Amino acid sequence: MALSDASIKRLIGEGKLTIDPFDEGNLNPAGYDLRSAGEVVLEPGQHGLTSTLEWISLPPDVLGILHVRSSFAREGLFASLALVDPGFRGQLTVSIFNAGKGLLRIGCGERFIQLTLVQLSGEAERPYKGRYQDSLGVVESRRGLSLSVSLWKELYSFMLKLYGGKVSYWQARGYMI
Repeated sequence: MALSDASIKRLIGEGKLTIDPFDEGNLNPAGYDLRSAGEVVLEPGQHGLTSTLEWISLPPDVLGILHVRSSFAREGLFASLALVDPGFRGQLTVSIFNAGKGLLRIGCGERFIQLTLVQLSGEAERPYKGRYQDSLGVVESRRGLSLSVSLWKELYSFMLKLYGGKVSYWQARGYMI
């Protein structure tokens, strides 16, 4: 069940949910509008990353769902919006893309995405403890596949020697070693 503005305020008051800085004016009937931590200007067809101004801490029984605010969607803003897992703490990094025909600007402190909070049927057995826990500002991908081409070649050559010339593409990337 999605949490109402009253439920969100109650969880914050009880210290179970953190949205910092919190502005009651950003509450809406079924969520909270998050602001951009910095100004973002995207040309048509341009991709970028931005972070929320707010630092979020979700309890183990609440899930967050992000949505682009409709005004920005009407201007051509697309965003890749992951779920915010129960137990997550930190600022949220958002991948955005301007699919519109004109320049798209998100001002520093401007509301651009809505966080809808959903009460789970119980506490998660394994709340989030992943690689983006306690994120501050824009955080690039931490998938582990972002080595430069020259470094991959060097690693592959080393592994060929180590394994006698029999190394697959995926073994070189650590998937089947």
